[in-house]
Amino acid sequence: MISALQWVRRGAAQARPDKYNLDEKEFNRISEFAAQHLADAKEDLEEAKKAEKIANGMEVETTKGKDPELAEYNLDDYDEEKPEGQENEANMYVHHDIMLPAFPLCLEWLDFRVGRKSEMGGPGNYVAVGTFDPEIEIWDLDTIDNMYPDAVLGAQDKSKKKKGAKKSKKPNKEYHTDAVMALAWNRQHRNILASASADTTVKLWDLTTQQCAHSFSHHTDKVQALAWNPLESTALITGSYDKTVAVFDSRAPDARASWRLQADVECLRWDPHDPQFFYVSTDDGMVQYFDARLGNAQPIFRLHAHDKAVSALDVNINVKGCIVTGSTDGTVKVWDVKENKPSMVTSRNVKNDIGQVFSITFCPDAPFNLAMAGSAGKVNIWDIATNAGVRRAFEGRSIIVANTNADTERVVAVPSDDEPESEEEMDGADIDMDEVLDSDYEEEESGEDV
Repeated sequence: MISALQWVRRGAAQARPDKYNLDEKEFNRISEFAAQHLADAKEDLEEAKKAEKIANGMEVETTKGKDPELAEYNLDDYDEEKPEGQENEANMYVHHDIMLPAFPLCLEWLDFRVGRKSEMGGPGNYVAVGTFDPEIEIWDLDTIDNMYPDAVLGAQDKSKKKKGAKKSKKPNKEYHTDAVMALAWNRQHRNILASASADTTVKLWDLTTQQCAHSFSHHTDKVQALAWNPLESTALITGSYDKTVAVFDSRAPDARASWRLQADVECLRWDPHDPQFFYVSTDDGMVQYFDARLGNAQPIFRLHAHDKAVSALDVNINVKGCIVTGSTDGTVKVWDVKENKPSMVTSRNVKNDIGQVFSITFCPDAPFNLAMAGSAGKVNIWDIATNAGVRRAFEGRSIIVANTNADTERVVAVPSDDEPESEEEMDGADIDMDEVLDSDYEEEESGEDV
Protein backbone atom coordinates (compact mmCIF):
# COMPACT_ATOMS: atom_id res chain seq x y z
CA MET A 1 0.00 0.00 0.00
CA ILE A 2 0.97 3.67 -0.31
CA SER A 3 0.57 5.55 2.95
CA ALA A 4 1.82 9.07 2.09
CA LEU A 5 2.30 11.44 -0.85
CA GLN A 6 4.18 14.73 -1.27
CA TRP A 7 4.53 17.06 -4.25
CA VAL A 8 7.89 18.66 -5.01
CA ARG A 9 7.25 22.19 -6.20
CA ARG A 10 8.21 23.15 -9.73
CA GLY A 11 11.79 24.42 -9.86
CA ALA A 12 12.80 22.96 -6.50
CA ALA A 13 14.64 19.94 -7.89
CA GLN A 14 17.92 20.08 -9.80
CA ALA A 15 17.53 19.58 -13.52
CA ARG A 16 20.37 17.08 -13.34
CA PRO A 17 20.70 15.29 -9.99
CA ASP A 18 24.12 14.63 -8.48
CA LYS A 19 25.71 11.20 -8.51
CA TYR A 20 26.48 9.82 -5.08
CA ASN A 21 30.18 10.23 -4.24
CA LEU A 22 31.69 7.88 -1.68
CA ASP A 23 34.73 9.83 -0.52
CA GLU A 24 36.68 9.16 2.69
CA LYS A 25 34.56 11.52 4.79
CA GLU A 26 31.34 9.94 3.57
CA PHE A 27 32.76 6.44 4.07
CA ASN A 28 33.52 7.19 7.72
CA ARG A 29 30.03 8.61 8.21
CA ILE A 30 28.18 5.65 6.73
CA SER A 31 30.45 3.16 8.50
CA GLU A 32 29.30 4.52 11.82
CA PHE A 33 25.72 4.62 10.60
CA ALA A 34 25.87 1.03 9.34
CA ALA A 35 27.37 -0.19 12.60
CA GLN A 36 24.41 1.20 14.51
CA HIS A 37 21.95 -0.52 12.18
CA LEU A 38 23.87 -3.79 12.37
CA ALA A 39 23.66 -3.68 16.16
CA ASP A 40 19.91 -3.13 15.92
CA ALA A 41 19.55 -6.01 13.46
CA LYS A 42 21.44 -8.40 15.74
CA GLU A 43 19.32 -7.33 18.69
CA ASP A 44 16.09 -7.85 16.74
CA LEU A 45 17.29 -11.27 15.62
CA GLU A 46 18.03 -12.32 19.21
CA GLU A 47 14.61 -11.13 20.34
CA ALA A 48 12.97 -13.05 17.49
CA LYS A 49 14.79 -16.23 18.47
CA LYS A 50 13.72 -15.84 22.09
CA ALA A 51 10.12 -15.26 21.02
CA GLU A 52 10.25 -18.36 18.83
CA LYS A 53 11.48 -20.49 21.75
CA ILE A 54 8.72 -19.14 23.97
CA ALA A 55 6.07 -19.83 21.37
CA ASN A 56 7.51 -23.36 21.08
CA GLY A 57 6.50 -23.79 17.49
CA MET A 58 2.89 -22.68 17.93
CA GLU A 59 2.98 -19.74 15.51
CA VAL A 60 0.35 -19.85 12.79
CA GLU A 61 1.55 -19.69 9.20
CA THR A 62 -0.34 -16.48 8.40
CA THR A 63 1.51 -14.37 10.95
CA LYS A 64 4.87 -16.12 11.39
CA GLY A 65 7.66 -13.63 10.85
CA LYS A 66 5.28 -10.81 9.97
CA ASP A 67 4.25 -7.63 11.71
CA PRO A 68 0.61 -8.32 12.71
CA GLU A 69 -0.34 -4.70 12.04
CA LEU A 70 0.79 -5.04 8.43
CA ALA A 71 0.02 -8.70 7.75
CA GLU A 72 -3.32 -7.89 6.13
CA TYR A 73 -1.54 -5.91 3.41
CA ASN A 74 0.85 -8.77 2.51
CA LEU A 75 3.84 -6.44 2.46
CA ASP A 76 6.28 -9.36 2.48
CA ASP A 77 5.26 -10.09 -1.11
CA TYR A 78 5.02 -6.52 -2.38
CA ASP A 79 8.02 -6.83 -4.69
CA GLU A 80 6.93 -10.04 -6.42
CA GLU A 81 6.10 -9.75 -10.09
CA LYS A 82 2.42 -9.24 -10.82
CA PRO A 83 0.59 -11.47 -13.31
CA GLU A 84 0.70 -10.26 -16.88
CA GLY A 85 -1.84 -7.53 -17.54
CA GLN A 86 -1.92 -6.21 -13.96
CA GLU A 87 1.04 -3.84 -14.20
CA ASN A 88 0.31 -0.12 -13.95
CA GLU A 89 0.60 1.13 -17.54
CA ALA A 90 0.78 4.74 -16.38
CA ASN A 91 2.66 7.61 -17.96
CA MET A 92 4.58 8.20 -14.72
CA TYR A 93 7.94 6.63 -14.04
CA VAL A 94 10.35 6.21 -11.13
CA HIS A 95 12.98 8.95 -11.30
CA HIS A 96 14.96 7.27 -8.55
CA ASP A 97 14.03 5.31 -5.46
CA ILE A 98 15.22 5.07 -1.87
CA MET A 99 15.18 1.94 0.28
CA LEU A 100 13.86 2.55 3.79
CA PRO A 101 14.55 0.59 6.99
CA ALA A 102 10.86 0.25 7.91
CA PHE A 103 7.41 0.85 6.51
CA PRO A 104 6.86 4.62 5.94
CA LEU A 105 3.94 6.40 7.60
CA CYS A 106 4.50 10.05 6.68
CA LEU A 107 6.54 12.35 4.44
CA GLU A 108 7.45 16.04 4.56
CA TRP A 109 9.31 17.98 1.89
CA LEU A 110 11.79 20.67 2.97
CA ASP A 111 14.47 22.80 1.37
CA PHE A 112 16.76 23.33 4.38
CA ARG A 113 20.17 21.85 3.65
CA VAL A 114 21.44 19.20 6.03
CA GLY A 115 24.31 16.72 6.09
CA ARG A 116 26.82 16.66 3.25
CA LYS A 117 25.48 19.81 1.55
CA SER A 118 24.81 21.87 4.68
CA GLU A 119 27.58 24.35 3.83
CA MET A 120 26.27 25.05 0.34
CA GLY A 121 24.28 28.19 -0.30
CA GLY A 122 20.68 28.37 -1.44
CA PRO A 123 17.79 26.00 -0.83
CA GLY A 124 18.00 22.26 -1.27
CA ASN A 125 15.54 19.48 -2.08
CA TYR A 126 14.97 17.00 0.75
CA VAL A 127 12.33 14.67 2.14
CA ALA A 128 11.89 13.76 5.81
CA VAL A 129 10.45 10.29 6.37
CA GLY A 130 8.67 8.93 9.42
CA THR A 131 8.33 5.15 9.75
CA PHE A 132 7.41 2.47 12.29
CA ASP A 133 10.92 3.07 13.64
CA PRO A 134 11.30 5.99 16.05
CA GLU A 135 14.05 7.71 14.04
CA ILE A 136 13.36 10.33 11.34
CA GLU A 137 15.46 10.04 8.20
CA ILE A 138 16.15 13.00 5.90
CA TRP A 139 17.18 12.20 2.33
CA ASP A 140 18.64 14.43 -0.39
CA LEU A 141 16.34 14.12 -3.41
CA ASP A 142 18.92 15.76 -5.68
CA THR A 143 21.39 12.89 -5.28
CA ILE A 144 20.80 9.50 -6.87
CA ASP A 145 22.02 6.13 -5.54
CA ASN A 146 22.32 7.43 -1.98
CA MET A 147 23.37 4.69 0.42
CA TYR A 148 22.26 6.35 3.64
CA PRO A 149 20.24 9.43 4.65
CA ASP A 150 21.92 12.79 5.02
CA ALA A 151 20.56 13.16 8.53
CA VAL A 152 18.88 10.97 11.15
CA LEU A 153 16.90 12.70 13.88
CA GLY A 154 16.48 10.90 17.19
CA ALA A 155 19.11 8.22 16.64
CA GLN A 156 19.83 6.57 19.98
CA ASP A 157 23.32 6.12 21.36
CA LYS A 158 23.60 2.32 21.58
CA SER A 159 26.81 2.57 23.64
CA LYS A 160 24.79 3.75 26.67
CA LYS A 161 22.38 0.84 26.48
CA LYS A 162 22.93 -2.14 28.74
CA LYS A 163 23.38 -5.42 26.90
CA GLY A 164 20.21 -7.46 26.85
CA ALA A 165 18.00 -4.58 27.94
CA LYS A 166 14.70 -4.33 26.08
CA LYS A 167 13.83 -1.32 23.98
CA SER A 168 11.81 1.07 26.11
CA LYS A 169 8.76 2.80 24.66
CA LYS A 170 8.49 5.14 27.62
CA PRO A 171 8.42 8.75 26.31
CA ASN A 172 11.43 10.98 26.90
CA LYS A 173 12.53 14.47 25.94
CA GLU A 174 15.44 13.58 23.65
CA TYR A 175 14.04 11.23 21.00
CA HIS A 176 10.94 9.29 20.01
CA THR A 177 10.50 5.76 21.30
CA ASP A 178 7.75 4.63 18.94
CA ALA A 179 6.52 5.10 15.37
CA VAL A 180 6.63 8.60 13.83
CA MET A 181 3.11 9.28 12.53
CA ALA A 182 3.28 12.88 11.24
CA LEU A 183 5.85 15.52 10.24
CA ALA A 184 5.53 19.27 9.65
CA TRP A 185 8.30 21.56 8.41
CA ASN A 186 8.17 25.22 9.48
CA ARG A 187 8.46 27.23 6.26
CA GLN A 188 9.17 30.48 8.11
CA HIS A 189 11.67 29.11 10.63
CA ARG A 190 13.27 26.80 8.11
CA ASN A 191 15.54 24.95 10.53
CA ILE A 192 12.58 23.62 12.56
CA LEU A 193 10.83 20.31 11.90
CA ALA A 194 7.95 19.10 14.09
CA SER A 195 7.11 15.43 14.57
CA ALA A 196 4.23 13.50 16.14
CA SER A 197 4.60 9.99 17.47
CA ALA A 198 2.78 6.93 18.76
CA ASP A 199 4.75 7.49 21.98
CA THR A 200 2.21 10.32 22.69
CA THR A 201 4.76 13.13 22.32
CA VAL A 202 5.28 16.01 19.89
CA LYS A 203 8.86 17.10 19.28
CA LEU A 204 10.57 20.07 17.62
CA TRP A 205 13.89 19.34 15.93
CA ASP A 206 16.62 21.84 15.14
CA LEU A 207 17.89 20.77 11.75
CA THR A 208 21.12 22.71 12.25
CA THR A 209 22.17 20.63 15.26
CA GLN A 210 19.95 17.63 14.44
CA GLN A 211 18.86 17.56 18.08
CA CYS A 212 15.47 17.73 19.77
CA ALA A 213 14.88 21.33 20.84
CA HIS A 214 11.53 20.87 22.63
CA SER A 215 9.29 17.97 23.59
CA PHE A 216 5.58 18.31 24.39
CA SER A 217 3.48 15.73 26.21
CA HIS A 218 -0.02 17.22 26.33
CA HIS A 219 -1.64 14.18 24.66
CA THR A 220 -2.36 10.82 26.31
CA ASP A 221 -2.50 8.60 23.21
CA LYS A 222 -0.90 8.32 19.78
CA VAL A 223 -0.45 11.71 18.07
CA GLN A 224 -1.68 11.26 14.52
CA ALA A 225 -1.48 14.74 12.95
CA LEU A 226 0.09 18.20 13.32
CA ALA A 227 0.56 21.37 11.27
CA TRP A 228 2.18 24.81 11.55
CA ASN A 229 -0.04 27.84 11.11
CA PRO A 230 0.75 29.50 7.73
CA LEU A 231 0.54 33.02 9.24
CA GLU A 232 1.56 32.72 12.91
CA SER A 233 4.91 31.01 12.50
CA THR A 234 5.14 29.58 16.03
CA ALA A 235 1.53 28.35 16.32
CA LEU A 236 1.19 24.58 16.12
CA ILE A 237 -1.89 22.35 15.96
CA THR A 238 -1.84 18.69 17.04
CA GLY A 239 -4.44 15.92 16.99
CA SER A 240 -4.46 12.58 18.78
CA TYR A 241 -6.19 9.25 19.25
CA ASP A 242 -7.12 10.58 22.68
CA LYS A 243 -9.89 12.39 20.75
CA THR A 244 -8.49 15.86 21.34
CA VAL A 245 -7.06 18.68 19.21
CA ALA A 246 -4.69 21.27 20.71
CA VAL A 247 -3.50 24.66 19.41
CA PHE A 248 -0.61 26.39 21.15
CA ASP A 249 2.34 28.72 20.70
CA SER A 250 5.41 26.51 20.70
CA ARG A 251 7.20 29.15 22.79
CA ALA A 252 4.53 28.93 25.53
CA PRO A 253 2.92 25.49 25.21
CA ASP A 254 1.13 25.59 28.57
CA ALA A 255 -1.21 28.32 27.31
CA ARG A 256 -3.02 26.14 24.79
CA ALA A 257 -6.55 25.83 23.52
CA SER A 258 -8.08 22.38 23.15
CA TRP A 259 -11.16 20.69 21.75
CA ARG A 260 -12.74 17.37 22.74
CA LEU A 261 -14.06 15.33 19.80
CA GLN A 262 -16.24 12.26 19.47
CA ALA A 263 -13.70 10.12 17.60
CA ASP A 264 -9.98 9.66 16.89
CA VAL A 265 -8.31 12.40 14.85
CA GLU A 266 -7.20 11.41 11.34
CA CYS A 267 -6.12 14.67 9.61
CA LEU A 268 -5.61 18.36 10.41
CA ARG A 269 -5.38 21.32 8.04
CA TRP A 270 -5.24 25.06 8.65
CA ASP A 271 -7.38 27.16 6.35
CA PRO A 272 -4.74 28.94 4.22
CA HIS A 273 -7.27 31.59 3.16
CA ASP A 274 -8.30 32.38 6.76
CA PRO A 275 -5.56 31.02 9.05
CA GLN A 276 -7.44 31.55 12.31
CA PHE A 277 -9.61 28.53 11.38
CA PHE A 278 -8.75 24.87 10.91
CA TYR A 279 -10.26 21.62 9.61
CA VAL A 280 -10.14 18.28 11.42
CA SER A 281 -11.28 14.89 10.09
CA THR A 282 -12.02 11.89 12.28
CA ASP A 283 -12.47 8.15 11.98
CA ASP A 284 -16.25 8.36 12.28
CA GLY A 285 -16.54 9.98 8.84
CA MET A 286 -16.81 13.59 10.05
CA VAL A 287 -15.06 16.80 8.98
CA GLN A 288 -15.31 19.77 11.35
CA TYR A 289 -14.25 23.40 11.05
CA PHE A 290 -13.13 25.29 14.18
CA ASP A 291 -12.11 28.79 15.19
CA ALA A 292 -8.64 28.42 16.74
CA ARG A 293 -9.29 31.43 19.00
CA LEU A 294 -12.20 29.72 20.79
CA GLY A 295 -10.93 26.71 22.70
CA ASN A 296 -13.43 23.96 23.46
CA ALA A 297 -16.12 25.78 21.45
CA GLN A 298 -18.58 24.15 19.06
CA PRO A 299 -17.42 23.84 15.43
CA ILE A 300 -18.41 26.44 12.87
CA PHE A 301 -19.80 23.52 10.88
CA ARG A 302 -19.80 19.75 11.10
CA LEU A 303 -19.94 17.74 7.88
CA HIS A 304 -20.77 14.04 7.64
CA ALA A 305 -18.47 13.50 4.67
CA HIS A 306 -18.17 9.68 4.52
CA ASP A 307 -19.65 6.57 6.08
CA LYS A 308 -16.21 5.40 7.15
CA ALA A 309 -13.06 7.13 8.44
CA VAL A 310 -11.98 10.32 6.65
CA SER A 311 -8.41 9.09 6.35
CA ALA A 312 -7.27 11.85 3.97
CA LEU A 313 -8.03 15.57 3.76
CA ASP A 314 -6.55 18.53 1.90
CA VAL A 315 -7.37 22.21 1.42
CA ASN A 316 -6.63 23.88 -1.90
CA ILE A 317 -4.20 26.76 -1.30
CA ASN A 318 -4.98 28.30 -4.69
CA VAL A 319 -8.78 27.97 -4.81
CA LYS A 320 -10.69 29.46 -1.89
CA GLY A 321 -13.36 27.19 -0.49
CA CYS A 322 -12.18 24.04 -2.26
CA ILE A 323 -11.40 21.03 -0.05
CA VAL A 324 -11.15 17.32 -0.78
CA THR A 325 -11.74 14.28 1.41
CA GLY A 326 -10.76 10.64 1.00
CA SER A 327 -11.96 7.68 3.00
CA THR A 328 -11.39 4.04 3.75
CA ASP A 329 -14.73 3.53 2.01
CA GLY A 330 -12.84 3.95 -1.28
CA THR A 331 -14.27 7.31 -2.36
CA VAL A 332 -12.80 10.77 -2.94
CA LYS A 333 -15.08 13.81 -2.72
CA VAL A 334 -14.58 17.45 -3.70
CA TRP A 335 -16.42 19.99 -1.55
CA ASP A 336 -17.24 23.69 -1.82
CA VAL A 337 -17.28 25.27 1.66
CA LYS A 338 -18.17 28.78 0.51
CA GLU A 339 -19.63 30.88 3.36
CA ASN A 340 -19.15 27.93 5.73
CA LYS A 341 -21.95 25.99 4.04
CA PRO A 342 -20.31 22.87 2.60
CA SER A 343 -21.77 21.24 -0.48
CA MET A 344 -20.42 18.29 -2.42
CA VAL A 345 -19.32 19.24 -5.93
CA THR A 346 -18.34 15.81 -7.25
CA SER A 347 -17.40 12.36 -6.01
CA ARG A 348 -15.39 9.49 -7.48
CA ASN A 349 -15.34 5.87 -6.44
CA VAL A 350 -11.67 4.84 -6.60
CA LYS A 351 -11.92 1.59 -4.67
CA ASN A 352 -11.13 -0.54 -7.74
CA ASP A 353 -8.12 1.66 -8.60
CA ILE A 354 -6.39 2.67 -5.38
CA GLY A 355 -8.43 0.82 -2.75
CA GLN A 356 -8.91 2.46 0.63
CA VAL A 357 -7.74 6.07 0.37
CA PHE A 358 -4.84 6.92 2.68
CA SER A 359 -3.44 10.12 1.17
CA ILE A 360 -4.68 12.93 -1.08
CA THR A 361 -2.98 16.23 -1.87
CA PHE A 362 -3.48 19.13 -4.28
CA CYS A 363 -0.58 20.10 -6.52
CA PRO A 364 0.68 23.55 -5.43
CA ASP A 365 1.60 24.47 -9.02
CA ALA A 366 -1.55 23.16 -10.72
CA PRO A 367 -4.47 23.82 -8.35
CA PHE A 368 -6.92 21.37 -9.90
CA ASN A 369 -4.50 18.42 -10.08
CA LEU A 370 -5.12 16.03 -7.22
CA ALA A 371 -2.79 13.16 -6.27
CA MET A 372 -4.29 10.24 -4.39
CA ALA A 373 -3.09 6.82 -3.21
CA GLY A 374 -4.09 4.01 -0.91
CA SER A 375 -4.16 0.34 -0.08
CA ALA A 376 -3.85 -0.91 -3.67
CA GLY A 377 -0.32 0.49 -4.04
CA LYS A 378 -1.09 2.84 -6.94
CA VAL A 379 -0.91 6.62 -7.38
CA ASN A 380 -3.63 8.39 -9.39
CA ILE A 381 -3.62 12.01 -10.57
CA TRP A 382 -7.12 13.41 -11.06
CA ASP A 383 -7.56 16.64 -13.03
CA ILE A 384 -10.76 17.76 -11.31
CA ALA A 385 -11.07 20.83 -13.58
CA THR A 386 -12.19 18.52 -16.38
CA ASN A 387 -15.40 18.03 -14.39
CA ALA A 388 -18.02 20.58 -15.47
CA GLY A 389 -19.46 20.81 -11.95
CA VAL A 390 -16.05 21.72 -10.53
CA ARG A 391 -15.56 24.43 -13.17
CA ARG A 392 -18.96 25.95 -12.41
CA ALA A 393 -18.52 25.80 -8.63
CA PHE A 394 -15.08 27.44 -8.51
CA GLU A 395 -15.26 29.76 -11.50
CA GLY A 396 -13.38 32.96 -10.75
CA ARG A 397 -11.90 31.66 -7.48
CA SER A 398 -8.64 30.16 -8.81
CA ILE A 399 -5.46 32.22 -8.98
CA ILE A 400 -4.24 29.86 -11.72
CA VAL A 401 -6.28 29.31 -14.88
CA ALA A 402 -7.68 25.79 -15.16
CA ASN A 403 -7.72 23.66 -18.29
CA THR A 404 -11.30 24.01 -19.52
CA ASN A 405 -10.78 22.56 -23.00
CA ALA A 406 -11.14 18.92 -22.00
CA ASP A 407 -14.40 17.24 -22.94
CA THR A 408 -14.26 14.50 -20.31
CA GLU A 409 -12.89 14.01 -16.84
CA ARG A 410 -9.25 12.99 -16.96
CA VAL A 411 -7.49 10.71 -14.51
CA VAL A 412 -3.79 10.03 -15.06
CA ALA A 413 -2.15 6.75 -14.06
CA VAL A 414 -5.30 4.71 -13.77
CA PRO A 415 -6.46 1.95 -16.14
CA SER A 416 -9.43 2.93 -18.29
CA ASP A 417 -12.83 1.96 -16.95
CA ASP A 418 -15.41 0.98 -19.53
CA GLU A 419 -18.25 1.16 -17.03
CA PRO A 420 -20.30 4.37 -17.10
CA GLU A 421 -19.75 6.82 -14.27
CA SER A 422 -22.16 6.61 -11.38
CA GLU A 423 -24.55 9.44 -10.69
CA GLU A 424 -22.24 10.68 -7.95
CA GLU A 425 -19.35 11.01 -10.39
CA MET A 426 -21.22 13.24 -12.82
CA ASP A 427 -21.69 17.00 -12.51
CA GLY A 428 -22.22 18.19 -8.97
CA ALA A 429 -25.26 20.18 -10.12
CA ASP A 430 -27.30 16.98 -10.51
CA ILE A 431 -26.60 15.64 -7.01
CA ASP A 432 -29.44 15.60 -4.52
CA MET A 433 -27.77 17.35 -1.62
CA ASP A 434 -30.70 16.92 0.77
CA GLU A 435 -29.12 13.66 1.88
CA VAL A 436 -25.79 15.31 2.53
CA LEU A 437 -26.58 18.77 3.83
CA ASP A 438 -29.22 20.36 6.00
CA SER A 439 -30.37 22.92 3.43
CA ASP A 440 -31.57 25.63 5.80
CA TYR A 441 -28.44 25.22 7.92
CA GLU A 442 -30.20 26.26 11.11
CA GLU A 443 -28.06 23.87 13.14
CA GLU A 444 -24.76 25.65 12.38
CA GLU A 445 -24.37 27.51 15.65
CA SER A 446 -24.87 24.46 17.83
CA GLY A 447 -22.51 22.29 15.81
CA GLU A 448 -25.15 19.76 14.77
CA ASP A 449 -24.32 17.21 12.10
CA VAL A 450 -24.50 18.48 8.53
